[in-house]
Amino acid sequence: MVTALDSDLRWVRPPQQARSQETLDRILAAASALVAAKGFEDTPVSEIVARAGSSVGAFYSRFPDKHALLHALSHRFVEEGMATADVALDPRRWAGLSVSEILGSVVRFLVSIYREQSGLIRAFVIRNHSDPEFRERQDRLSTYVSDRVSGLLLERIEEIHAPEPERAIRFGLTMVFSTLENVMLFDELRPNWLTLSDDEFAAELTRAYLAYLGTTSTNDRIKES
Repeated sequence: MVTALDSDLRWVRPPQQARSQETLDRILAAASALVAAKGFEDTPVSEIVARAGSSVGAFYSRFPDKHALLHALSHRFVEEGMATADVALDPRRWAGLSVSEILGSVVRFLVSIYREQSGLIRAFVIRNHSDPEFRERQDRLSTYVSDRVSGLLLERIEEIHAPEPERAIRFGLTMVFSTLENVMLFDELRPNWLTLSDDEFAAELTRAYLAYLGTTSTNDRIKES
């Protein structure tokens, strides 16, 4: 069930930089949207600059090649991801809510992000395996999000019955992100008989996380629409 709280969760884009950076901002915004929808390899520079209202010359005056563009997009994604975590995981937003309510909304939000930005995230994940800079940025964002989720859930530690709650929270979140990558980015671990909508997938993933944490009432309030 999608709640009013879910509808208030949004991906955050920090304020634009100085006017001298406006062209760069437009190029990055255009590239981010196109790569998210089409994938990195299938997004030509010509289409990026056309969407940005810019030129190929302006692009190459800022980026020596598309690989450099992807580095810039990765920096931008991490900045936006951290800003999003600050807003979405602010403890005041979740005051009075249970672990199951928090994780139900957070996992649905993560599924929506992976769906909307699948091409972009896929490009980052692929390069994580060969480029230490990409890997370091992913680790930084993952740690940032993990710290904030852990803080929220540990405030409700009485609901968690895993032997080592903090380790279980972090390990469980790692399993959530790994499953999101395998299923939503690469369509793996999904046999023909397992056909789920995004809402159903989020609900099942939430149930699995709650069960691993040993929470009470793992099934109440975790209903797909």
